[in-house]
Amino acid sequence: MEDKIFEGCQIVNDLLISDKENDARQELIKLLDYHFVNNIEYTPLVNHLIRETGLFPYLDPDTSNWEERFVYSAFKVDVGEDNPLTLHREQSFLLKKLLEGKNIAVSAPTSFGKSFVIDAYIKIKRPSNVLIIVPTIALTDETRRRLYKKFASEYKIITTTEVEPAEKNIFIFPQERAINYLNKIDHFDIMIIDEFYKASKNFDKERSPSLIKAIIKLGDKASQRYFLAPNISSLEENPFTKEMEFIKLDFNTVFLEVNELYQNIGRDEQKKTQLLIDILKSKDTKSLIYAGTYSNIDTLSNIVNTHFEEKNVELLTNFANWLTKNYSYNWSLTNTVKRGTGVHNGRLHRSLSQIQVKLFEEKNGLNNIISTSSIIEGVNTSAENVILWMNKNGRSGLNDFTYRNIIGRGGRMFKHFIGKIFILDKPPTSEQTLLSLPFPEEILGDLDSVKNSDILTKEQVAKIQYYQEEMSGLLGIDVYKRLKEESVFQSSDSELVKEIAIDMSTNPHNWYGLSYLNSAKRDNWDSSIYRIINLKPGHWETKSSTFVAFIKILSNNWFKSIPELLKMLEPYDVGIDDFFKLERNVSFKFSSLVKDVNTLQKEILKDKNYDISRFVSWTSHAFLPSVVFQLEEYGLPRMISKKIHNSKLIDFYDSNLTIHKTIEILNEIGINTICKTVKLDEFDIYILEYFYDGIKIM
Repeated sequence: MEDKIFEGCQIVNDLLISDKENDARQELIKLLDYHFVNNIEYTPLVNHLIRETGLFPYLDPDTSNWEERFVYSAFKVDVGEDNPLTLHREQSFLLKKLLEGKNIAVSAPTSFGKSFVIDAYIKIKRPSNVLIIVPTIALTDETRRRLYKKFASEYKIITTTEVEPAEKNIFIFPQERAINYLNKIDHFDIMIIDEFYKASKNFDKERSPSLIKAIIKLGDKASQRYFLAPNISSLEENPFTKEMEFIKLDFNTVFLEVNELYQNIGRDEQKKTQLLIDILKSKDTKSLIYAGTYSNIDTLSNIVNTHFEEKNVELLTNFANWLTKNYSYNWSLTNTVKRGTGVHNGRLHRSLSQIQVKLFEEKNGLNNIISTSSIIEGVNTSAENVILWMNKNGRSGLNDFTYRNIIGRGGRMFKHFIGKIFILDKPPTSEQTLLSLPFPEEILGDLDSVKNSDILTKEQVAKIQYYQEEMSGLLGIDVYKRLKEESVFQSSDSELVKEIAIDMSTNPHNWYGLSYLNSAKRDNWDSSIYRIINLKPGHWETKSSTFVAFIKILSNNWFKSIPELLKMLEPYDVGIDDFFKLERNVSFKFSSLVKDVNTLQKEILKDKNYDISRFVSWTSHAFLPSVVFQLEEYGLPRMISKKIHNSKLIDFYDSNLTIHKTIEILNEIGINTICKTVKLDEFDIYILEYFYDGIKIM
C-alpha cells in the first residue's frame, strides 16, 4: 500500500517537473481517492503535492508541514458560513480580480466551485446591489436558498418582480424577469451572468434575445460585470463582452473516468438496456441518467419499473403515496420513486423538481435521477455516476459543449474524487468551442439608436430609426417613448409587437371582445383566447382547441385538486405530463403575450377603455393566488399552501400579501405551530421542513 502511494506521488511529481500541471492534478486526485477508499491519512508528501497543484481545500492541516498549514490558512475566506472556507488557487485568483473591480468572463469546469467566489465577494466587498442572472427558475431558487441563509440579515433577497427593493439587495432572476427592474434600480455594483453562453443563439435560440437585451440594458447600470460559463475555448469579439477579460481555466477538482461502452453495443437495444441495469445494480451509489429526450424518460422509467424491485424505504414510499394523492394515481413516477429513481425535466412543477433533488441528496433517498438537459441548467447537483443513454438534446444531436457539461456532473469534492462516466451512445466529435454572440435582430426595436450606437452597425441604427417611426405613428411619439423607456413589452420579438399594433390599428373591431377575459364566465373567453394564441401559431405544443380548453379548465386551479383537473381534461387527452407542459405555457408564454396585447390595446383602442390586467395576473400565476404560485418556486407545493389557507393561518386572498411578508409570517408562526394546526400527512411535513430550511437565516 505504501509502495503504491509512493509510486503515485512519483508520477505526480514527474508530471509537475515536466510542466504538465493539469495531468499531475488528475493523477493526484486519483491518488486522493485511493486514500479515501482505504481510509489512509495523507502524508506530508501528499499534502505537499496538493499544495503544488493548487487544490488547497484538500490539504489536511493535521498531517501537513508548516508551509502547507500556512497555505491552508492563508487561502481561507469568509463566504458567509459559520467558519471560513479554504479556496483553491484558481478560485482565489478570480476573487482577487473581482475585488480589484475587474470585468471578467470566465470559462471554468462544472466542478470548479464558482459559487464560493460569488459568496466571498459579497461578504468581503459588501456591495449595495448585486444582480445575478441565472438561466432557469430552478436555479433561481437554488441560488436564493444558498444566499438567503448567509445574507438575508443584511440584504433583501429578491427573486420575483413584484417586490420593492430595500437599501441593500441581492436580485436573483432569470433573464426574462431581470428586465422588469430596469427602472426600479439606478445602479448595480455588480452584474453576474451565470451560464452566459446562453446569450448565443447557437446554444439557446429561445432565450438568447432576452438575455442579450438584459446584458445591454442592465449592463449600462452595472459598475462591474462577471460572466460565467463552462467549457468555452475562446470568446469571439463582440460588443456585449467589450472591455471584459476572458479567462479560460482548466482546473478540475475531480477526475472523470470515462467508459465508452457504446462501442460494444451497436444497435442492440437489449444489450444497451442490460448494461444500464448492470451499472445501476453494481454499486449502491448516486447516478444521473441523461435521457436526451422526453420520450426516452418514459423508456428509461419503464426499464426501472420492469427490472428493479421496490426498495421498501419509508421515505420513498411516503413520497410515492403523496404523488398518487396530489398528482395522479396513473403516473409512472410513483412507481419509479418506490424503486429509488426520480425524474427531472423542465416541465415539472418547480417544487416537485426541488423535492426530488433533495431526496437525491439524502442517503436513504433516491439513488438515480433520469433527466433531460434540465439537470445541467436547472440545478447544481452531481453524482458518482453519470450515464449517457442517448446522444440527443431534444430533436437535435448533442453537441460537444453540452456533452462535456453533462459528464462534468460526475464526481463531487470530498465525496467522490472520481466521477464514473458511462457512455451508452456514440458521443459527439470533440471540438473547441468558440463562443460567438451575434446580435439578435428581434430586439432592435427595443433599443435606442443614440444610446446604444456604440454596439450597433449603421444598418442596425437605420432599422431602429425606421422601427421607431412606425411605432410612433401607431402609438404617438410620446406614448411610444414612454413604453420603450419603461421596457414594458415582455416579448423579445419587436417585429411581433409591431404586427400586433398594426393589426389593432387597422382592424380594431377584431379586438373589441377582449374585455370578456375579465369575466368569471369562462364560456365567454374562447374567441379572445383564440385571437391571442393565433398571433403565434404552433407555439403552444398542442392543438389550439386543446389549449383553449386547457386554459378554461386551469382557471379552477385553486379550487380543484390536480387529480380533479385531470379528470376534467380527459376528453382532451391531456395527461399529467401534458398538464405540466401546458400549465407552464400558460403562466409564461401565454401570459407574456397577453400582457403585450393589453399594453397595446390600452393605447390604441382608447375609446373602448379596455384593460385585461386582471386576466394577465390570473394567467401569469397559473390561476393561483400570486403568493401561492411564488411559494412553489421556494419549494412549497400549492396543495400544502391550500391546507395552510384553509386552516386560516394565512389568508392567501389578501391583496396586500407579498412573498416577503408571507415569509415573515411563516417564520413568526413557525413549523411546529403549522404541524399542530394544519392536517398534514407525513410527507407534507418532510416537504415543510425542507421549505423552512430555505427561509432560515444563519
